[in-house]
Amino acid sequence: MAVRPVVITGDPVLHTRARPVEVIDDEVRELVADMFETMDAARGVGLAAPQVGVGLRVFTWQLANDDGIPPRGVVINPYLTSSKPLAGDPDPDEEVEGCLSVPGEAFPLRRGETATLTGLALDGTELRYEATGWFARMLQHEYDHLNGFLYVDRLGGKWAKKAKKAVKANGWGVPGGSWMPGEDRDPFGHDDDTPEEERAD
Repeated sequence: MAVRPVVITGDPVLHTRARPVEVIDDEVRELVADMFETMDAARGVGLAAPQVGVGLRVFTWQLANDDGIPPRGVVINPYLTSSKPLAGDPDPDEEVEGCLSVPGEAFPLRRGETATLTGLALDGTELRYEATGWFARMLQHEYDHLNGFLYVDRLGGKWAKKAKKAVKANGWGVPGGSWMPGEDRDPFGHDDDTPEEERAD
């Protein structure tokens, strides 16, 4: 297992639809092991393969929930459906997201309150989960990554403008940017006591 660099917005792999996994082989199992290692080093609650530069339809998570879903897991070739977000502006205190590929930034975004995830486990068996609340939010965030979208692409109004300014101010939006969890300074200031719902994915 190894920690891999997390690529930053602007790299083409983050803005391209990921490819389905054809065969769950040793290469895929090694990728998943490295993703768990990277997610843990970054203190994230989720990580999609494109975030470590691999354009495959895989994501991992580490997030407690009340839905009976394993708090730590991986899904391969997922399909996700979610409820429609409620009308209105997101709550700037309760609906804030962050992303390891937009390091150190966080903006309000309204998501669907429920989500249904299907796909394959690492052993090739089929899985199906019904999620609510923050777990549903995390699933939607990671699934977006596999379709070439970051959460900042979904922002509206003043939050979209603020995100664009932040990307420009940090010199992102171009290929080649990355940071190394466990070596570089934690861009979100996470520590072991940071609640899961305040961590990025």
